[in-house]
Amino acid sequence: MAKTILVVDDSSSLRQVVKMALSGAGYDVLEAGDGQAALSLLDGRPINMVVCDVNMPVMNGIEFVKATKTLPAYKFLPILMLTTESQEEKKAQGKAAGAKAWMVKPFSPTQLLNAVAKLCI
Repeated sequence: MAKTILVVDDSSSLRQVVKMALSGAGYDVLEAGDGQAALSLLDGRPINMVVCDVNMPVMNGIEFVKATKTLPAYKFLPILMLTTESQEEKKAQGKAAGAKAWMVKPFSPTQLLNAVAKLCI
């Protein structure tokens, strides 16, 4: 059975790029346009990993990570932050919230797939 990855980003074009890379590598992909929409997908279904932006409307990525880590079924879910943010302070906030890795846009599909292969449970 294919592993499922949730991609959370307010840019539909970026979600499509990430989805094409992941789908091409055999992963199933769920999509959400913000943290709140993503949280609604954490309803008990099996999700193996999240790729999440930081800057989004409604609920940003850091808030989403914090909220996800409070859900018993998803407490240990690996989350990769994929963002334009490269400041150490933002990275520290992400790590403190529970993010496992940080990747700065722009990125190559190979770079993304290598990170996913290491993190996906």
